[in-house]
Amino acid sequence: MTHDPFTPADQPDPPEPATSGKPADTEPEHAQNPAEDHTEHAGESGESAEGKGADIVHLDTARAGRLPYRPDDPEPTSPAPAGDRPPLEGQIVRVDQVGGEDRDWRAELEAKVHTSRPVVPLWLRSRAEAMQTLSWLGKHYAHVAGYQLTRTPMYAGRLAFRSPRGLARLVGGMVRWTFDLEGEPVRVAAVTKADPEAYLKLSRQRDSRVRLRIPVMLVVLVTLLIAAIILANAATAVQWGALAVALAALGVLGKPADRPLIERAVLASTVEKLTSDIVIRALTSLGIAGISQAMSKNPKDAIRFVSPITRDGPGWRADLDLPYGVTVGDVLDKRERLSGALRRPLGCIWPEGDSSIHEGRLILWVGDKDLSKTIVKSPLLKATSHDLFKGVPFGNDPRGRLVTVPFIQHNMLIGSLPGQGKTASVRELAAGVVLDPTAEGWFHELKGTGDLDPYEKVCHRYVSGIEDEAIAYAADSLALLRKEVMRRAATLKTLPPDLCPDKRVTRQIADKRSLGLHPLVAIFDECQNLFAHPEYGAKAGEDAEFIIKLGRALGVVLILATQRPDKESLPTGISANVSIRFCLKVAGQTENDMILGTSAYKNGIRATVFVSETDAGTGYLIGATPMPKVVKSAYLDTPQTHLIADRAYALRKAAGTLSGHALGERPEQSAPSYDLLADILAVVGASEAKVWNETVIARLADLRPDIYGGWEVEQLTAMLKPHGIKTVQVWGTTTDGKGANRRGIIREEVAERSRGAAS
Repeated sequence: MTHDPFTPADQPDPPEPATSGKPADTEPEHAQNPAEDHTEHAGESGESAEGKGADIVHLDTARAGRLPYRPDDPEPTSPAPAGDRPPLEGQIVRVDQVGGEDRDWRAELEAKVHTSRPVVPLWLRSRAEAMQTLSWLGKHYAHVAGYQLTRTPMYAGRLAFRSPRGLARLVGGMVRWTFDLEGEPVRVAAVTKADPEAYLKLSRQRDSRVRLRIPVMLVVLVTLLIAAIILANAATAVQWGALAVALAALGVLGKPADRPLIERAVLASTVEKLTSDIVIRALTSLGIAGISQAMSKNPKDAIRFVSPITRDGPGWRADLDLPYGVTVGDVLDKRERLSGALRRPLGCIWPEGDSSIHEGRLILWVGDKDLSKTIVKSPLLKATSHDLFKGVPFGNDPRGRLVTVPFIQHNMLIGSLPGQGKTASVRELAAGVVLDPTAEGWFHELKGTGDLDPYEKVCHRYVSGIEDEAIAYAADSLALLRKEVMRRAATLKTLPPDLCPDKRVTRQIADKRSLGLHPLVAIFDECQNLFAHPEYGAKAGEDAEFIIKLGRALGVVLILATQRPDKESLPTGISANVSIRFCLKVAGQTENDMILGTSAYKNGIRATVFVSETDAGTGYLIGATPMPKVVKSAYLDTPQTHLIADRAYALRKAAGTLSGHALGERPEQSAPSYDLLADILAVVGASEAKVWNETVIARLADLRPDIYGGWEVEQLTAMLKPHGIKTVQVWGTTTDGKGANRRGIIREEVAERSRGAAS
């Protein structure tokens, strides 16, 4: 018997033939000695193996040769010991037996993370985005309906003009069908070939068809004749209606193949659909070493798409993982080359990262329209009023979605090169402020061009100019704001817990005008002219930092805009504590991180990618949304700003909230000039090394009741922090003679700081 050495191991062995009286299921003796078995079989067959040109190989031997294992290896059917070498190619490993493999298969399956696609579409999760999408659909179909309705007379004329051709086609078709003229070419071909048998068969078929179709056609003609007689006696309107239907039907029947009746109201976009091949080709052409090397080694898996490329708003979105070692920042640096590789305008290409997953996750969005050629209209143009507690509509992201900036409990910093849309962004924010009749606006335009002049009529404090008087006015505003923050802190502290449980200004509290806790928004455009001023800059910087740190929960908001973001023009204490940042085009990494925060450039948030000539008004917004976002701010020209200001003036006049500059009052001066450190030294004798804060406050109140009256211990501590003075534990004696340990100051430290400030 000849055995196939390549018999699959998973097939059952064929039964051995019963020889020498042994049953078939008994293990043969040759299982112990394959060589003897070979000789024995050769002898029994009476033929030489060489003569047959074949060899007899035992199955076990063949399997051992195909799946070799060492004598000390376990049997193939026994469990493989833990830590043994991996199975050979083709070897069957049992994993359904206990100890079959030292692997936790269930844990491995559970470790595979599967991302489920959302049941509800993304655009339906946001009410604003859903309304925007539905609004677009409504406008689209309204346009289509209006377009087609206005062309109804033209379509009717086309149908009437084509109806004779349709009538001819109808009559001709009826005649051809009745007399089976469609088969005429086949019968003529049979005659040409001189095939009488085929011709006779076709003729009989034609005769049978004609005999059946003629009565049917007669019935149709009689029906049409009866309908015509009925219509002849019908009302005129019915006759005209029937004639219109007949002409329409005949016109449709007479339509040329290359000229459709109805024109398209909206032409299809010529933008190429984004595919994975296009994205890979574009990324490979950027010249990034990590991508080129990965593509040369493994072109199929070097760039992995984590989800299908989908339609996202007016564009395409691709989510992908870059090759190992390549970050999103590497692609952002090549945005212009990526635009050329994708054959789309630069304003359509918006790559961004998702650092919450990893630094190599790229979200590439390719828009249909160039963002740089889009003018974002402000929703506030038609708003009758606005609520600052709901934020201010600021602009649109590249997908056309509205982005709202939260206001209360936030401060904002805006920076860019000159001419990049910074002032336009400030105008949009100011529009939201003035349209809230409960809000109080303090606007300072320190460039002197009058960009915020339309809002002057509704501001509590307002100045426009670059001269020293205007800078002094702005510095005085910060001093007044600092005093206002302390007053509000004292007022908020007295409110009952049921009205103010979180010790923060709310809409309910702001509406109580008697408390004086309404929103107060101070805008300082071109603030570098204030903070870099040799006389007023240092004190203004201290006041601004104090307001930013403490005024956030008290309804006091600072909006600072600068075109020179450096440490001399923008104190680091200010840039480090603002919560919302908007950076338009800047020159380099240093300016980028001054506005957007430390390491923003390293993390791929780079306002240097914007182009000065085309991306005006477009910048990175951080702090207003969960992730950094590219936003193009809404644009308000001067006439539109005047319209908003007029509406705001009427609102405030009706609500009785016009105040200060808006009522023509003289500029409010800050409190009489004083030096806190000098006043402390005046009330604390040289013999008193350490004094309780409450003792110092009581003495200061006697010295200047109009300034220090009503101060609390916490307020004195906060006022000393900008001077670098920290309170310490001081042991003293109370009025009843008992000793106590309370917060206080060290007089020598105050004296040193005072001498340093004087020098």
